[in-house]
Amino acid sequence: MNINFPDFSRARILVIGDVMLDSYWHGNTSRISPESPVPVVHVKEIEERAGGAANVALNISAIGGNVKLLGLVGDDEEADCLESILLGANVECYLVRTALPTTNKLRVISRNQQLIRLDFEEKFHDEEESLQKLSEIYANEIDDVDLVIISDYAKGSVYQVQN
Repeated sequence: MNINFPDFSRARILVIGDVMLDSYWHGNTSRISPESPVPVVHVKEIEERAGGAANVALNISAIGGNVKLLGLVGDDEEADCLESILLGANVECYLVRTALPTTNKLRVISRNQQLIRLDFEEKFHDEEESLQKLSEIYANEIDDVDLVIISDYAKGSVYQVQN
């Protein structure tokens, strides 16, 4: 099957929202832990993907759109990894660094089955200075885009939205 997408090369899109890193630890299980009745996973592969609003931006870039991403992240390795993934996919990043950690969803997978998901996150609602910086960047960028997409996962980057 051949899928033809419209030409999005002239589309200028700003994605605003909750940016997160999706991490996947893949491995084999061959025994149960002696400490507790849970499988022991011998991690063989670690995979990192852009999640939340970052995934929306990646998808727009993948179909040829010119995309900018605006969101809050921590000042940490997860943010560095996320930014590297995004820049590698031609997503223009406006990631405001905060004292809170970057939202990270870690999934442990064995035999093609997710065993557990661990969430590392804090709500950004109280980050007044960072939220103000988001507003300033938005005001500077809004005239240069054709469309704004809001991607809200209730993590605090999208807060008190007004028309």
